[in-house]
Amino acid sequence: MAGFDEVLDRFLHHIQISRTGSADTQDAYRRDVERFLGYLEDEKIKSFEKVDKAVISDYVMRLRSGDFGKQPLSNASYARNLSSLRSFFRYLNKYEGVENNPVRQFKGSVPRRKLPDFLTFDQMETLLKSFDLSKPADIRDRCIIEVMYACGLRVSECASLQVSKIHLSERYLSVIGKESKERMVPFYGRCAKLIELYLKEARPQFKQEATDILFLNQKGKPLSTRSIQDICAKRGELAGLSVHVHPHMIRHSFATHLLDNGADLRVVQELLGHENLSTTQIYTHVTSDRLRAAVDKAHPHAKKA
Repeated sequence: MAGFDEVLDRFLHHIQISRTGSADTQDAYRRDVERFLGYLEDEKIKSFEKVDKAVISDYVMRLRSGDFGKQPLSNASYARNLSSLRSFFRYLNKYEGVENNPVRQFKGSVPRRKLPDFLTFDQMETLLKSFDLSKPADIRDRCIIEVMYACGLRVSECASLQVSKIHLSERYLSVIGKESKERMVPFYGRCAKLIELYLKEARPQFKQEATDILFLNQKGKPLSTRSIQDICAKRGELAGLSVHVHPHMIRHSFATHLLDNGADLRVVQELLGHENLSTTQIYTHVTSDRLRAAVDKAHPHAKKA
């Protein structure tokens, strides 16, 4: 397989100098193509010109079934492997004098995007009502969760939220999202009252040094994203919820509840800080699936053939 090894090295060098992909991406190309070349060696196929549709079909079938690993490939891994082979054969056609490209006839499975986990409105209210607002730590933790739910914040946005960016009288806050883009997000009256309570009653008991960061730990330092994740998980358990609560679940709940109640998709996109509408559209699948499940369960004709 010496000839194949040399071609692989030239292909990887080509990828390195012509692409902006990460080192992990280049490693994936190496693994995927090496696996394919190993298959060719096992099948005693010594020329790329001998690789036809039947060879690729056998390879991808065995690849998907798990013959080359401990378990069958997921749709995403299969699609990535096929993409690597496409790139490899395009390189062979353009730079190595290989005329055939049997991979062109194969399409990768498009994995269905995993639907986001979210809390129902009743679960969210159970969580929010489980705090003892006579305790500073409870006021802070309730405020963290309420702000994330009211504004659909990412955990990193919540951790970096600044007091100076909160406008209580106008009921909106400014947050720095991905790629340092700032957006304004309104919040409802109950959230405003809770932020005010936290600023007056709880935060002064944590604050030990000058900082504009809103949420602080017991030592007066800004809470880390990990600490906020731990708070969500712990408070979910204490509230008796049967699911593992995490910050992104609260963000998902914000988007799902807005759409369930008639909010425009593009408005939700802007509130979430999504660059592309397609990212936000995943929540429409959540809503439609819930509606379909409700019809299947309750409609008298749903269970009839």
